[in-house]
Amino acid sequence: MTETIWTLSILLFVLTVATTAFYIIKKKQPHKDFTTIQSRVVTWWGMLVVFSFATLFNPLVSLISIMVLCLVALREYFSMMQTRKSDRRLFLWAYLTIPFQFYWIYIGWYGMFIIFIPVYVFLFLPLPRIFGKGTLGFLRSVSFTQWGLMLMVFGLSHLSYYSVASPEYGPNLVLFLIVLTQFNDVVQYIVSIYIGKNKVVPTANPYITWEGFFVALLTTTAVSYYLYPYLTVFDLTFGILSGVLISVTGFLGCVTISFLKRDLLINDHKKQETLKGRYLSRVDSLAYTSPVFFHVIRYFFDFM
Repeated sequence: MTETIWTLSILLFVLTVATTAFYIIKKKQPHKDFTTIQSRVVTWWGMLVVFSFATLFNPLVSLISIMVLCLVALREYFSMMQTRKSDRRLFLWAYLTIPFQFYWIYIGWYGMFIIFIPVYVFLFLPLPRIFGKGTLGFLRSVSFTQWGLMLMVFGLSHLSYYSVASPEYGPNLVLFLIVLTQFNDVVQYIVSIYIGKNKVVPTANPYITWEGFFVALLTTTAVSYYLYPYLTVFDLTFGILSGVLISVTGFLGCVTISFLKRDLLINDHKKQETLKGRYLSRVDSLAYTSPVFFHVIRYFFDFM
């Protein structure tokens, strides 16, 4: 717990300094567009509060905080879709799966937690749409909803299961994962904006570049090297590989959700601007890093 408090205190200090520096720069350069950076600063503060609850307090408070994050992210995900009445009924059933998913976590039923959404929800979620009116758009609405549940609920809900699987080490592992994931996102974004030349997927995300990816990979691995002795029980090899794993999967999550958003928001520029600073854009990497990191640890270490 001491290491956790110190780490959160350092994060709070760094974020305070970064926020102060941003507003000073913004005041000195009033004609420059800082909208994207400002939205990121606001959402980082919100995420710091959420994950402070998730790592410092009892498991129930942690579980509720992550459940709220999943609900918000899923809601923003659904807001990108042009919906019919039958689709909205499907979304309602999707929202109702969230309490069940977190109930399995609360009682520690790993078997149901791990198959509930990928198996049972996958098979039975289409039923409300089947008994709706018409077949038009059936595949798009059902597959879109299932993608959202897998990424925004199933993927992110793993953040809550760390502490259930390992009460002793889980909270620090969550903090370790979040710090590296967000650090990787920040470095990737800043490097891509200021020195990046070769865009990875310019049609889906104009900010991601190969320079940003490789610099983020190296620096995230370096941070993992210095941080793992304080927040994990890993050895040197796995401490370093954790940085590589989190950086690569975070990059894949960011790219994948960028494609999803671009596909759904084609020609809807107003909605694109509205969703720029929302939490969906900040948890896209965590939707990938959280489950992958969890299952890799579970495979190699007995304490999970």
